[in-house]
Amino acid sequence: MLASDISAVSRRPLGRSGLSAAPIGLGCWAIGGHFTLGGKPDGWGEIDDEQSIRAIHLGLEMGASLIDTADAYGTGHSEEVIGRALRRRRASAIIATKFGYTYDRAVRALVSTDVSPAYIERACAASLARLATDYIDLYQVHVGELPDDQADAAGEMLEKLAEKGAIRFWGWSTDNAAAAKRMVKFPHFVAVQQELNVFTDGPAMLAMCEDNNLASLNRSPLAMGFLTGKFGPQTQLPPSDVRAAGHSWVRFFEDGRPRTDHLLRLARVRELLASGGRTLAQGALGWILARSPSTFPIPGFKTEAQVLENLTALERGPLPEATIAEINALLTNDADNG
Repeated sequence: MLASDISAVSRRPLGRSGLSAAPIGLGCWAIGGHFTLGGKPDGWGEIDDEQSIRAIHLGLEMGASLIDTADAYGTGHSEEVIGRALRRRRASAIIATKFGYTYDRAVRALVSTDVSPAYIERACAASLARLATDYIDLYQVHVGELPDDQADAAGEMLEKLAEKGAIRFWGWSTDNAAAAKRMVKFPHFVAVQQELNVFTDGPAMLAMCEDNNLASLNRSPLAMGFLTGKFGPQTQLPPSDVRAAGHSWVRFFEDGRPRTDHLLRLARVRELLASGGRTLAQGALGWILARSPSTFPIPGFKTEAQVLENLTALERGPLPEATIAEINALLTNDADNG
């Protein structure tokens, strides 16, 4: 498929920001390379920076503009790669990055969390330098749960950064809809980043986003790659892969192997996801596109082939309502049957 085939795809408003973007973005966790969390690998194995840059360029050529990363990914390396990729192309991109995890760059380790106003100001300056830009389009709190007083103090500082022009808008990566709704009082708060995929719905957050004209950026849209269908019972991922590291929050894999119950669930809906000539990944992204007009799935990538496959889902479009209903009924039956 040629890049020009979907470069004119309809865009979605990025919440109440006045910005708009193609409905599928580029998730840049994997291209950050190795780093650790709690002493365990939190990256996705080996990377090739030049390949990452080519993949980002392909995404831009295919009409994608939303590029999501975090200073935590590779303890800054993902941002540096994006900065290189966007030289002379900055105007084509909406850069979304995150802050809140402190890190030791010398050993590529996440250390703690900090969302204090002073830290936010320092973290923003560091991200601007790595991204080689004068402004960040969407600056997101990366820590998912915060006491109200800390959230409000962070919001006040983020508003100051917006007024200074260091950032244009801000958001929060959280699955707590009630906490996110409290932030609507801040005028530059325009987006929430939530987990959303065929296996993990988020109706309360989606309803809150629709009611308050916020964008919903969707992390793990392919369930950490599970919904590509490329894993089977004999798959064993290497220890350097986050899915094999033993993190308690990795729910679709266990010790680097795809969980049997999720393999069975995927088998139930495989044909429906692959309808209309879609790959499984394209079907999974089509499910999200149909789920709400506020959604922006941000699938990860390492290669141009992955970017091409993911963004071709835009040509296929959202899954039809009847197909969505069948998928949801099958998965609901699975849940009801334990």
